[in-house]
Amino acid sequence: DNPFIFELVDQLSQTMGGAFPEIDAQGKLIKNVIREEEVSFLKTLEQGLARLEAIVSQRKSDTIDGEKAFELYDTFGFPIDLTALILEEKGLALDEAGFLEAMDKQKKRSKSASEVRKEDWVILKDATDPEFTGYDNLQEKSQLIKYRKIVFKNKEDQFQLVLDRTPFYPEGGGQVGDTGYLEGEDGGRTEIIDTRKENDEIIHFTNSLPDNLDAEFTAVVDADKRRKTMRNHSATHLLHQALRTVLGDHVEQKGSAVQPNYLRFDFSHFSRLTPQEIKAVEDFVNARIAEQIPLTENRSTPMSQAKAEGAIALFGEKYGDTVRTIRFGDSIELCGGTHVANTADIWYFKIVSESAIAAGVRRIEAITAEAVRDHMLENEAALQEINSLFKGAKDPVDAVKSLLEENTRLQKELDRLQKDKAKDLKSELKEELSPMGDLQFLAKKVALSPGAIKDLSFELGSELQNLVLFLATENNNKALLTCYISKPLVADKGLHAGNLVKELGSFINGGGGGQPFYATAGGSNTSGIPDALAQAEILVKKALG
Repeated sequence: DNPFIFELVDQLSQTMGGAFPEIDAQGKLIKNVIREEEVSFLKTLEQGLARLEAIVSQRKSDTIDGEKAFELYDTFGFPIDLTALILEEKGLALDEAGFLEAMDKQKKRSKSASEVRKEDWVILKDATDPEFTGYDNLQEKSQLIKYRKIVFKNKEDQFQLVLDRTPFYPEGGGQVGDTGYLEGEDGGRTEIIDTRKENDEIIHFTNSLPDNLDAEFTAVVDADKRRKTMRNHSATHLLHQALRTVLGDHVEQKGSAVQPNYLRFDFSHFSRLTPQEIKAVEDFVNARIAEQIPLTENRSTPMSQAKAEGAIALFGEKYGDTVRTIRFGDSIELCGGTHVANTADIWYFKIVSESAIAAGVRRIEAITAEAVRDHMLENEAALQEINSLFKGAKDPVDAVKSLLEENTRLQKELDRLQKDKAKDLKSELKEELSPMGDLQFLAKKVALSPGAIKDLSFELGSELQNLVLFLATENNNKALLTCYISKPLVADKGLHAGNLVKELGSFINGGGGGQPFYATAGGSNTSGIPDALAQAEILVKKALG
């Protein structure tokens, strides 16, 4: 534990705790998040340093290519100022112009990929306050107020429609927008492919316009999608309550995605959930489902009253003087989404994954209702298939355990045999070494595992200080090339194993690289191994001049 972290949080609590009570309430979480950020940065630093070292070792001049430095920054998150500082300490320079050029190209690619042009609105009717009726109805008689065309650079154009009355829920609060269709008086349909909110207006997305823009339409929401989405949204409220009960009050919602086929919930917590904690959360939610708790909805509650009742609000979210509250028993939250009338409608809740997405933030993905049924049926089918493979076994779980134990035993035995084989092969290889100037060279295909080849290479290298060794093998129908170069030769002759195998990788339809003294390449073309080994000798002679 870094004492500076605790001292910093304590000082913040003393100086700012009055204005920001969250500092006191979430002190433990803050400390753990800072600690995880530190650990995460150290991992980034470690990876970046290794990658930078490889770039430096493969350089062709004392100026490091700006594009490679940008790759280090963009892909590995390695700070560019730190790269420049390290290079300066090594007596090297950074191609800053090349770095800025690579960054500008990336920005232009991103801008081009998302380029879109919105045409002006075409006003059809005057309507100052379009009405949302989707909490109570999935169908509504509507008229088109206005529309506009959206022109995309890399896909077909779309249209955005605004209706005077709509049952379509717009994407918000993590809940996906409704889809469905508009049906005209003549029976013609216009598909609604998405619904969002913009400037307090509900925008309906379509790929085409209705034939008669002045007609009265029947706006129809996809009822099956809405029903599945409502189940998952209500389940996120119960999940939030469960996490705070099982893990503690430091848990706060950090984001969510409510889809018809699954739900995703991000929350503040500083460690991976144990299997016991996951089961406890599932049991808590399913207990609330079994209790058949009815929904208590209040669409116009004073904010002060909602807080007094214990309603959970998202930190940083802006709310008006009156809010909508959703209550299922002891779970009460401020929410504008759509929900089931009773927790029994959720049917069942199952967590399918739990992971970290940022320092101090975890993510749970879960399913409900039909998705749980399908999940269980798939698992049942998989279990039956496994059981059929172990004919006569009373318990397939015990059979799998025995198989894994046997596999581990056989793998250890195979490793031992490979090492014995490598020892026997070592003396043969030493006799096959041929002189190349003042070094010893060999390029040969062997029948060894990748691990045994590495061990053999380093054993030979420990006995010979002037060795250049190329070994190839076939492993799982793949070609593998390895190169070992004695470290004195790397320094004195300028040989680089990583550069050599990278060039040889083309013969096996693959690529590779590694350290100056040991590197590997893999590819799909095993028939290219003889040509690669023949080229290895040519490359070494060329490198030696």
